[in-house]
Amino acid sequence: MSVPEADTVDGLLFDLGGVILNIDFERALEKWQAWTRLPIQTLRDRLIMDEAYRQHERGEITPTQYFDHLRSLLELNADDAQIEQGWNAIFIGEVGETVDYIAAAAASLPCFLLSNSNPVHQRFWMREYHQALQPFKQVFVSSEIGSRKPEPAAFAYIAQATGIALNAMLLFDDTEENIHGAEALGMPAVHVTSHGDVKKALVELGLL
Repeated sequence: MSVPEADTVDGLLFDLGGVILNIDFERALEKWQAWTRLPIQTLRDRLIMDEAYRQHERGEITPTQYFDHLRSLLELNADDAQIEQGWNAIFIGEVGETVDYIAAAAASLPCFLLSNSNPVHQRFWMREYHQALQPFKQVFVSSEIGSRKPEPAAFAYIAQATGIALNAMLLFDDTEENIHGAEALGMPAVHVTSHGDVKKALVELGLL
């Protein structure tokens, strides 16, 4: 969807991983390889967004339960602390340009964050990247609200919590499935493939 007219947008909703923070799951596998007999390619094949992954992100299972799942799935001879070390290694820094764009845009429109995430990751990124999160009026996490993008319930929660109708909230997300899910509900969305996509949209809205 093209960027809507500026006077029809009342708020901006940003994804976290792939938009504000760079992530690389390969780094987790590299850490975990020290605690498994499995080759790295087998780890790649097995670490998928399976039902346990989605349940963890909805808050339906605990981090301990999810780590037990990973321990079995990846044949890890590791304790929870070691698994967590690899799990948090996926975060490799801020997308600095996007962080700056959001800070500028927040002076004119309320900015919100909606992340498909889990309690372990949330503790990590809220601590390590707290400065980048300052412009956001509210931070929404799937494991706290009980639903994930692109589930309609996740977007409905945002509309109810912010008081901004979905057709007046512009989503920035790097996952096509989330973009399509938002647009199916009448929510305008920008597919983010680089910080340039964020900049272009915000310039068109007159926010940069």
